[in-house]
Amino acid sequence: MSSAPPTSRQRRKEARPSELLDAALALFVEKGFAATRAEEVAARAGVSKGTLYLYFPSKEELLKAVIGHTLMADIARGAEKLAQAEGPTADLLVELMTEWWSAVLDSPSSAVFKLVMTEVRNFPEIGQYYVREVVEPGHRLIGTMVQRGIDRGEFRAVDVDCVVHAIVLPMVMLCLHKHSMGACGFTDPHLPPPPQFIRQHMDLVLHGLRNPTPAA
Repeated sequence: MSSAPPTSRQRRKEARPSELLDAALALFVEKGFAATRAEEVAARAGVSKGTLYLYFPSKEELLKAVIGHTLMADIARGAEKLAQAEGPTADLLVELMTEWWSAVLDSPSSAVFKLVMTEVRNFPEIGQYYVREVVEPGHRLIGTMVQRGIDRGEFRAVDVDCVVHAIVLPMVMLCLHKHSMGACGFTDPHLPPPPQFIRQHMDLVLHGLRNPTPAA
C-alpha cells in the first residue's frame, strides 16, 4: 500500500527544527547568546515558546544544535567523499576544501565561528562541545587526507597537525571577518572572492607539501 503524501501541516512540522535553528543563529549573532531570550527565538520562527522547548529543552541545547546543524553534516559528507576517492590527494584536498569552505561562507553557519569565540569564556561547556563535535572531527578528516598523500608518496613527510592548522585557520578568519568587519561594511580591497582565495591558499600549501621526488 502506498502512503499518502505529507500534508502541508506535516511538512511544516518537519521543517520546524531547521527554522528554529536558523532563527536562533540569527539572534545569537545579532544580540549575543546570553542576551537572547527563548521567546524571541520562538517569535522569529513563528511558533510559541512551548513549541521551541518541545524540540530543544534548554537554550544551551539550542546553541549546541545550532553549532552542529550545518558544520557537522558538512564534515560527515567530506568523510564519505574521502572514503570513495581514488585520485591524487592534492586534487582531492583542493576540491573538498573549496567546496566545503565556499558552502560554509555562503551560508548562515559561517557565523558559528564568531558566535563560539565570543561566548566561550562565559559558556565553556559550549566551547567543549564545539571542539568535540566540530573541531576534532574536522581536524581528523583533513589530517587523514594529508596522511593519505604522505603514505602514497605524493607529499613529503610533514607534521600533519601543523598542516591541518595551516589549511583551516585562514578559512576560519574569513568567517570571522565576514561577521565582524564585513558586517559593519568594512571590506579589504585586496582580498579576492572566497573561492579564489581558498584555491590560491591551497595552492600555496600544496607547493610546500609536494614531494620533489615522487614515488614511481
